[in-house]
Amino acid sequence: GLRISDIRSLTFNKIKDGYLAYRQTKTTSPERIKLSPNALEILKEQKQLVNENKIFNLKSKEYIFYKLREWIEKAGIKKHITFHCARHTFATLCLTYDIDLFTVSKLLGHQDIKTTQIYAKLIDKKKDEAIDKLPNL
Repeated sequence: GLRISDIRSLTFNKIKDGYLAYRQTKTTSPERIKLSPNALEILKEQKQLVNENKIFNLKSKEYIFYKLREWIEKAGIKKHITFHCARHTFATLCLTYDIDLFTVSKLLGHQDIKTTQIYAKLIDKKKDEAIDKLPNL
């Protein structure tokens, strides 16, 4: 659920005792997020692949967007997808798995919970669609 600007600035020394501690680029607020065992394993593998402290070798935004378009094309996805879609997906999945709105807001680093409420409306729409699929008896 991190912003692209924060991902580009991630370094291995910001990971301590299973947590990522960093300062948001957009808001400059300090954040501390627990990393899942899966994320920690991926980071361990990534550390062996890079020769520097930066976690990801993301040269420029243009390069990132180019690679993203390449992956989308290879996957046969026809929908317009941006890097920011991953953030939306993270928020929606959190709410789908019953993580409360306040916690999702904090995980996304939102300053105002109203920003996060947009995702809750998406979940409500999905619930409505699910009910509409039920047969009339």
